[in-house]
Amino acid sequence: MSVQTGGKTVYGASVGILMLETQFPRIPGDMGNALTWPFPVQYRVVRGASPDRIVRGDPHARLDGFIEAGRDLVAMGCDGITTNCGFLSLVQDDLRAALGVPVATSSLMQVPMVQALLPPGQKPVILTISRATLTPEHLSAAGVPPDTPIYGTDAGQVFTRDILGDAAEINFEACRQDMLEAADAIVAGEPQAGAIILECTNMVPYAAEIRRRTGLPVFSIYTMIQWFQASLMPRRFDSGIYDPRFGQQSG
Repeated sequence: MSVQTGGKTVYGASVGILMLETQFPRIPGDMGNALTWPFPVQYRVVRGASPDRIVRGDPHARLDGFIEAGRDLVAMGCDGITTNCGFLSLVQDDLRAALGVPVATSSLMQVPMVQALLPPGQKPVILTISRATLTPEHLSAAGVPPDTPIYGTDAGQVFTRDILGDAAEINFEACRQDMLEAADAIVAGEPQAGAIILECTNMVPYAAEIRRRTGLPVFSIYTMIQWFQASLMPRRFDSGIYDPRFGQQSG
């Protein structure tokens, strides 16, 4: 075996996830359910950073906790850091400066890329857990054009209330209905919609059904971190030369 270079504690789990401190249940698809990921990840909880404090407050008040937890993940072996709340775009620059590795705080960072993918005349639409508090500052920090349409689940019955309220029990069928009603509102209100960006990491379990319901591509923290991880641990391919005459590797 060739000589290997060390320096990490944990290997093979390059993505580190900074978690808000919560108690609500997390189903597969949710960023905080480890079964969601097709690759290993590492987690750290930022104590005192509740969903309500981050979404409806100023995350800079908890910045030291995010930096401390992020540094712990890097020391454990993570090569890139993400978070489980799109509203943390406000601390994107602080975290990437402090941690010394690539940082992807928010699903909203995909909006400029998605806009570049869409045909002329179409635009991405954001679906957020709290339209009332997703400010121009959040958008600017993620590189989102200020005229990007924003819809929320604020008017729903369960999703926003119970996630931000950190409920010990959640009716996920009611959450599903809230998500589909919000998706219907996007289709009805935005004839130029070309894609939907899910701001909230707890929305991922409903992405496939939103896609079927609306016919629009759906981007989320899941799509973003799949791409992110693929850059940190690129897939290895056989080093042989492909020979198209035989449909196989040669040499």
